[in-house]
Amino acid sequence: MRLLHKLTAPAIAIAAFCTALCPLFADESPISKRGPNIILIMADDFGFECVGANGSESYKTPHLDKLAGGGVRFTHCHVQPLCTPTRVQLMTGQYNIRNYLNFGTLPRQETTFAQLLKKGGYATGICGKWQLGREVDSPQHFGFDESCLWQHTRRPPRYANPGLEYNGVEKDFRNGEYGPTLVNDFALDFVTRHKDHPFLLYYPMALTHDPFQPTPDSADWDPKTMGEKAMQNPKYFADMVAYMDKMVGRLLAKLDELKLRENTLVIFLGDNGTSSAITSRFQGQNYRGGKGSMNERGTHVPLIVSWPAQIKKPAVNDNLISSTDILPTICAAGGVTTPEQIDGVSFLPQLHGEVGRPREWLYTWYSPRQGGDQAVRECAFDRHYKLYRGGMFFDLQTDPFEASPVDVKTLTGEAKTAAAKLQTVLDQFTGARPKELDGAVKTNAGGDTPKKKNQGKKKTKE
Repeated sequence: MRLLHKLTAPAIAIAAFCTALCPLFADESPISKRGPNIILIMADDFGFECVGANGSESYKTPHLDKLAGGGVRFTHCHVQPLCTPTRVQLMTGQYNIRNYLNFGTLPRQETTFAQLLKKGGYATGICGKWQLGREVDSPQHFGFDESCLWQHTRRPPRYANPGLEYNGVEKDFRNGEYGPTLVNDFALDFVTRHKDHPFLLYYPMALTHDPFQPTPDSADWDPKTMGEKAMQNPKYFADMVAYMDKMVGRLLAKLDELKLRENTLVIFLGDNGTSSAITSRFQGQNYRGGKGSMNERGTHVPLIVSWPAQIKKPAVNDNLISSTDILPTICAAGGVTTPEQIDGVSFLPQLHGEVGRPREWLYTWYSPRQGGDQAVRECAFDRHYKLYRGGMFFDLQTDPFEASPVDVKTLTGEAKTAAAKLQTVLDQFTGARPKELDGAVKTNAGGDTPKKKNQGKKKTKE
């Protein structure tokens, strides 16, 4: 107080002005630069053929179609044939050969996009399906400040009267609640509470995975349904697709309400192909789902990207895209540096209408369970040809579902040249598997896993 008495009037005025500016400078941080909000939505067991904008004739997806109409719709996005392998690639930006341990696990030493964006000042949240480790702190360990998850610490029902974990705390619902709606409620609350600073919301949905059960919008919805064995029928898949689309629309409407839509990067994709129990009408033909298969029925998924502030010209893009590409893309959008050891390639330039660095090939290392099914399937492919390690070769233009393998030794002309190029790709991954992860993995030169006597034991259907 004595010091203030000695200050001249101008000095006091300057001090007051500086004090008023302090809150502005105190907030000068990575988030104060207002990077885009980022929402990554992933539907479960949802292949490319299920979106209206892609040519689906069986399902109504008005919100996804609108999202595609105002953004970039990618037509050649490929992921892993099963959910956990895709989730590991998506979250780490690395091929499974480098860090896939076993089904249902994300090794604790891995770095995820959530950790990277959190260090960059983003608020981070995850809601939906976890299936990456049952440790109570697992989501937070991997960079998510907040979580609302199914199949985190346990495996209760996911749809009618579900069990969820909120930040690791188990909560059961028994009054006719619907799991996907509860998870969506968390998503709406998360974006509302964090509307003043950039946020990352990862939304790996439970829909449209089986059990195929009625939704609250189905004519025969029963709020008293208990468990995942009740009322199962593939006929409900269409209702589940419609409800999934509705939840996407609900979240987009909230962003509009909060005036966040313009500067929010929204990415939607599937985690693998549709269940083989589902046959859809797609571009004038019947199309059976191929989840678990190495051909395009199991790996080809929708990818739709919307960011009104940056995507000024809607487009359809036919570049090859891998699930490993999501991490570098959202990190680039958020101004966050990515680790050197990643396999993904950012497609952020393509969102701006630029050429970018389109992939010439995609690579797959797939060994889903490391239990009863230990076979490794490894391949490289481009838009036209596909080569498996061991010599099985396919012309994807004439044989997209890989029904008739060609012996690579018999190839001539363009096919022979393509096979040599793809073999070079496979060669660069020879020895890339860390020895501590290898275990007793067996190598299979072909595509899908041969049936084994013990393959059905303790098999997880996710």
